[in-house]
Amino acid sequence: MCVFLSTLMNDDIRNALDVLRRGGVILYPTDTVWGIGCDATNETAVRRIFDIKQRTDSKAMLVLIDSTAKLQGCIDEIPDIAFDLIEMSEKPLTIIYPGAKNLAKNLIADDGSIGIRVTNEQFSRCLCERFHKPIVSTSANISGQPTPQNFAEIADEIKQAVDYIATTRQTDMHKATPSSIIKLGTHGEIKIIRQ
Repeated sequence: MCVFLSTLMNDDIRNALDVLRRGGVILYPTDTVWGIGCDATNETAVRRIFDIKQRTDSKAMLVLIDSTAKLQGCIDEIPDIAFDLIEMSEKPLTIIYPGAKNLAKNLIADDGSIGIRVTNEQFSRCLCERFHKPIVSTSANISGQPTPQNFAEIADEIKQAVDYIATTRQTDMHKATPSSIIKLGTHGEIKIIRQ
């Protein structure tokens, strides 16, 4: 629950929510690297992110949610093993699930799958909780360029292309790393994509 937030973070989240609700694109801190985000159900906003990253839309992007309870709104059938994997993971874990639903069509991979991560980082978790929808999260870089490990490393080109930049954690110089990625099959098969 997002009840004990500082006034500054509360205002920051409120501003980000306003932009997301209007179909805008934000730059925000997550449980891994800084992300470019938008409403994961808004096809036009998703297309803008592909344009900002200069990336083909055949490369799917992941979404963030704030709790495992929200998975059922994004996936046809959640493999039981998913809950165990999320609970046991010691670092942020993105799981690619089959049977995506209720998301922008251009966000879903050709095979019907979608990558979803339950975030435990305060800002992104509270943002997802208050938005009541999944939020796109893709690294804040032009496709093919190195992933920025903190806010200071994000290119001005990216900063100028979004509608809102979160103020929370901009001075955090901690070197963040991307999440682990596991792909689950319809019958519970597990494929490790990135450790």
